Amino acid sequence: MAQVELLDRDAAEREALHPLGALDLARRLPGLIVSAKEVAATVMHGMHGRRRAGTGETFWQFRPFTFGEASARIDWRRSARDDRLYVREREWEAAHTVWIWADRSPSMAYVSDLAMQPKIDRALVLALALADCLVRGGERVGIPGLTRAFAARDIVERLAERMAEETTRPDFVPAELPPADALAPRTQAVIISDFLSDPEEIATTIRSMASRGARGHLVMITDPVEETFPFSGHTEFRDVDSPARLRVGEAQSFRSAYMQRLSEHREHLRDAARARGWTFALHRTDRPASEALLALRMQLEAGQGG
Repeated sequence: MAQVELLDRDAAEREALHPLGALDLARRLPGLIVSAKEVAATVMHGMHGRRRAGTGETFWQFRPFTFGEASARIDWRRSARDDRLYVREREWEAAHTVWIWADRSPSMAYVSDLAMQPKIDRALVLALALADCLVRGGERVGIPGLTRAFAARDIVERLAERMAEETTRPDFVPAELPPADALAPRTQAVIISDFLSDPEEIATTIRSMASRGARGHLVMITDPVEETFPFSGHTEFRDVDSPARLRVGEAQSFRSAYMQRLSEHREHLRDAARARGWTFALHRTDRPASEALLALRMQLEAGQGG
């Protein structure tokens, strides 16, 4: 299902409409990081994370030594840096792993006047905010095919840095879907995309990722214009993934067929997710990101019980 855009602007305006260049995305990431942290803070307010020290193998943090503890727990190398004694705490061994994928393909750059931000910006803010919430709550987070799963207090900056590095590579081609690799049991995946691609390809990716029992969640990002098809009169559309263009004299005559196809496409996605016990949610870019993040956080917590 190809994405098309209304061509009623000159070239410069169209470029502004689709700000997906590597350097442009790298420049926007600092602002997206700030937005992600604000959204995460909003959702985390009043929620209690479950991350705590324990008997795991992964280093979490240093903390001051408390009188009465066994001296064997002191990290002498860290303590030698100043006049205090420190203990090396390790991450709680029951932490879960969540893999987060944000689609950065060309169709994600679309934005209409009705939206708060481009789909790609919303996907990245949601992905980074979710990572922040999860790490605060005691989970490990990674990007499939790009990073390992880990927990760090600066998780937002680290993930954004890795994406920026990848984006600026000369050979970088943004993929619509994550690698179709089987995920380990008791892990979860979150795929944030507009899912404007072949539904069978999406279903195949879900089947592969879930083949060992991993749970997952699809979050479909959509612009309000994609929901309503408000075009009328003489209109020219362009496929952002190919040179194809379509000129029509009465665009409103396509509205019914478009809405029907969109409904069928989404039903295919729901069926593919449901077949593997995954969830499917729709998020419009004229709504606050915090709404989607809160709903997604609740889905993830429910999935940890499986």
